[in-house]
Amino acid sequence: MIRVPSSRGVGEFDLFRESIPEWGAVLIALLTQLGDVWFLALVLTILYWADAPTRDDIATVAGVALAGMGLYNGLKELFGLPRPKMPLLDPMLLPRLVQPLYEATATAGGYGFPSGHAVNTTIVYVGLAGVLSIGTKHLRFGLAAALVSLVSFTRVALGVHYVVDVVAGVGIGLALLLATRALLAREFADRPTITFALGIGFSAFFLVASDWTADAVLLCAGSVGAFGGWQLVMLGRDAVAVSSLSRALRSILLRAGGAVVASIPLGVALVSLSAVAGIVGFVTGAIVVLPVVRHSERVRDLFARTRHPRRSK
Repeated sequence: MIRVPSSRGVGEFDLFRESIPEWGAVLIALLTQLGDVWFLALVLTILYWADAPTRDDIATVAGVALAGMGLYNGLKELFGLPRPKMPLLDPMLLPRLVQPLYEATATAGGYGFPSGHAVNTTIVYVGLAGVLSIGTKHLRFGLAAALVSLVSFTRVALGVHYVVDVVAGVGIGLALLLATRALLAREFADRPTITFALGIGFSAFFLVASDWTADAVLLCAGSVGAFGGWQLVMLGRDAVAVSSLSRALRSILLRAGGAVVASIPLGVALVSLSAVAGIVGFVTGAIVVLPVVRHSERVRDLFARTRHPRRSK
């Protein structure tokens, strides 16, 4: 663990506690969910399932997001810096019906540096602004910057991060996006495979740094599942891209091998190590594969040729 001073505040919390009313604290607790993992995963999943023309781009952003989660969680373990003990509001001051919601959304455990919410929102929202075609480029990046700023503000206002935590988180997210962009500029035809592989690598970094905590195991399983699922997607594409499967045999074998290699640790986890991790990995792989199988005419044609080989002659 890297030893650095834990006191890194600049007196930012007194202002928030004095100026934000109780109802404002509840609103901030809800807004911070815009940067939570569950919400960002939902956004990426909906876009991936709904927008076939940009599916590869969405998958690429998802891979960078997985890499980002592994990176910042590993850094949290290395630095070991605590969160500030400056809650914006005592939940006991709220009505009983609201208390559980506030505690679930406005509190956080574990280490505080860097801010995971800041890293996640930067990668997902800025990454999506670069690949989507809705509106103008300036509008997309302006909206992404506004969302990143809003979520970063909520983390400091709630008293779960110092300003330096969110600034570092935004910087890490941007640095990872730029580094990945430079890597993918080498004309890789299959960008999602590269970013999902990065997700596995940084998840392994978190796994080692945390001494195999449950969160690290689950993240690693999700990254492996996403990688394996994408290999099946590419396997289907390669198989139907040519009239004869023998012409794409080498590529098909590589994709199939990648899917099998990814499924082995998930199967082992499911049976003997961590059933939850195995389930997470296979569900993540299914999320990647199912929309392609369901909506791809080429995959359906492949299945038809497999069931009725004489009809394809």
